[in-house]
Amino acid sequence: MPARPKKPPPKSPRQRMQARRERLRAEGLRPVQRWVPDLRDPKVRDEIHREAALLSQHPDNASVDDWIDAVVDWSEWT
Repeated sequence: MPARPKKPPPKSPRQRMQARRERLRAEGLRPVQRWVPDLRDPKVRDEIHREAALLSQHPDNASVDDWIDAVVDWSEWT
């Protein structure tokens, strides 16, 4: 019985990720990192609520709401 060829040693997680990145780049993609507010943090949520309360009191709030209602197609939101 002929000897089977040896399997190459398994790749490390770093090598697998590098190979994946190379495949994606070969497909014309590039990595992008996005940072978003951490809504699990109570300080972040408190700040968002504070800012929203300030915005709701803005003197032009009613006219901005009217403009949004005029330009947004709400039928796609259902």
